[in-house]
Amino acid sequence: MSPRRRTGRKALTALLPILLLLALAVVGVTVWLVYSATRPPRRAYLVTPEQFLRLSDRGVRATEETWGNRDGTSARGWLLRGAEGAPAVLLLHGYGADRSWLLNLGVKINETTNMTVLLPDLRGHGQQPPVATSSFGWLESEDALAALEYLRGLKSPAGRALAGPALGVYGVEMGAYAALTAAKRDPAVRAVALDSVPDGPDDVLAGAVHEQTGLDNRLLQTFARLGTRVYFAGRYKADAACTLAEGLGDRQVLLLSGEGAGRLKQTTETLANCFAARANVETHTDLKLTGLALASASAEEDEAYDRRLIDFFDRTLR
Repeated sequence: MSPRRRTGRKALTALLPILLLLALAVVGVTVWLVYSATRPPRRAYLVTPEQFLRLSDRGVRATEETWGNRDGTSARGWLLRGAEGAPAVLLLHGYGADRSWLLNLGVKINETTNMTVLLPDLRGHGQQPPVATSSFGWLESEDALAALEYLRGLKSPAGRALAGPALGVYGVEMGAYAALTAAKRDPAVRAVALDSVPDGPDDVLAGAVHEQTGLDNRLLQTFARLGTRVYFAGRYKADAACTLAEGLGDRQVLLLSGEGAGRLKQTTETLANCFAARANVETHTDLKLTGLALASASAEEDEAYDRRLIDFFDRTLR
């Protein structure tokens, strides 16, 4: 063996342990990113219907309900029953939040319009969630369809359908993507309100990684995307929000966002150009308050935000 070849072999032998350590480090970081991102932080609910009833003189008629998702897993949510035959509205929170973030909005819609309102905890969210892991809007879209089916199956005390034929959906960030997907696939959804819409689940994942690490690093984002696809056994995929919007037809759409939504303000503004029936799209992307910050809103800000949504659903679903 020539001296050059022996030197090369020695160098490779010396580098192998370093390369192996680097590979193990990449795998370790990827596993940590995926594990952390798919299991959002879980906190106590901001408020429950029971607490809401004690803190307010408004009679909250919310009940705890459970139903099945399309993949056989369980779902849960708070239900506010409205008048028989009145429209129903599904409210979907964002990544890292839970149904309690939208309870006040749901109560106001129910009281003001007498519509039935359902507020589910999305996968991996809320206290002791029945499904432990989030999929950043991918499987949540299927779950939203199951929730709409559950609403259609509700009965009034007289045994007739509780919800009328027209349904509405509202979503924030991850919930907005799930709401948009469900609206495209369910023709009964006639009104769609979306706040700070991501391009797709990868956008939600990127936000989760940034929240977890404090870094906006492309390499970490790449590791997380690849790891997530492996974690979900290659089934992780979803249409771009613009593609979904193109197929929404003549549905009434309300798009909301603001500076506080960061990059999602731009993606929401871009999405406004994707709808075929542009005349049916109402856009407000200059809001001081978005659905991402409802937990920290003042009473005045909260009222202005909620009133916009109440008026939209009342106007488009009647």
